[in-house]
Amino acid sequence: MTKRVYRWALPLVVSVGLVAAGAAGALAEDIKIAHVYGKTGPFEAYAKQSHTGLMMGLEYATDGTMEIDGRKIVVIEKDTQLKPDIGKAALAEAYGDDEVDIAVGPVSSGVALAMLPVAEEYEKLLIVEPAVADSITGGNWNRYIFRTSRNSSQDAIANAVALGQEGVSIATLAQDYAFGRDGVAAFREALEGTGAKLVFEEYAPTDTKDFTANAQRIFDALKDEPGRKFLFVIWAGGGNPISKIQAMEPDRFGVEIATGGNILAAMKAYKELPGMEGATYYYYEIPKNPVNDWLVSEHQKRFDAPPDFFTAGGMSAGIAIVDAIRKAGSTETEDLISAMEGMEFETPKGKMMFRAEDHQALQPMYHFKIRVDPDVAWGIPELVRELKIEDMNIPVRNQ
Repeated sequence: MTKRVYRWALPLVVSVGLVAAGAAGALAEDIKIAHVYGKTGPFEAYAKQSHTGLMMGLEYATDGTMEIDGRKIVVIEKDTQLKPDIGKAALAEAYGDDEVDIAVGPVSSGVALAMLPVAEEYEKLLIVEPAVADSITGGNWNRYIFRTSRNSSQDAIANAVALGQEGVSIATLAQDYAFGRDGVAAFREALEGTGAKLVFEEYAPTDTKDFTANAQRIFDALKDEPGRKFLFVIWAGGGNPISKIQAMEPDRFGVEIATGGNILAAMKAYKELPGMEGATYYYYEIPKNPVNDWLVSEHQKRFDAPPDFFTAGGMSAGIAIVDAIRKAGSTETEDLISAMEGMEFETPKGKMMFRAEDHQALQPMYHFKIRVDPDVAWGIPELVRELKIEDMNIPVRNQ
């Protein structure tokens, strides 16, 4: 299907009045979607990408009409400010006062965990994108939660494939909250049976700027281990631990730094690590499919830059919403749940599928190796191997 180009002005989308202009009499028929996410705060860059992707996903899936079966799509934005209590209140306001049909977000795993009970209370769907912690579709899950984002287990299993070999010793550095701790727990489990051993775990506050003490503890734990030694970093937002620890010359102790994918700005630090291996959720040059071709082409035209890590995730959420409403023939919650359990949909990464047991989107991941090009501002993750849905045994953690 040929996609029409529909150009939306991002700053104007927040105005419900603009979207609904001329349709006041049919306002009740509009499809209302709340994007509840951290527009301000440390993850602002992630949030902007996620919203751009969501709007492009809705556009792509509706052929530029921003309508489904004649019903206009209205997107309402709410800022969590990266605070769990504000996120919880904003979601309740969206469901209660704004009477939205579906909500999407948030950026932070900690905020997401606070929001999950609100979806259950109002019996309305929350599509989690891009928060990652396993507990979102694990121990804290309820049946009103679907997630297009990858989870910690998908990250962990993919990175265990990249790093886990006989005789390898690994230490981890992660942020001391749900994203980091769930990520390390899943990584530890994923390493079992690979021959590698996890010898040390280091956690640091999310606002850490000086990693000297953290790095020293890691070096002390690894320096006497035989064989190949890795420091695997799980980090989101600011702080830039990779560059700071690399400046401390970990190779003195035979320690190599490894990490997963990230946004392009963060991958500037990867230029210092040619040959580094890891696994990523998305990099715009890796997937080869019509959805990604459209995203890359249109994003480049509109923003003079390629789509980033969380742009692809937001687009996946937008496509999933449109496909689900069309399949259900309704925006009623129970109809949507029935339609979405087991639903397959095409995204910039290719096929995703909502697993019926926990509503986690199963999806491919990408084992990469960093290549440095002097003309590119970031380290380029070149594909080593695509890990398909069937290649990864992602645990169901809500039982």
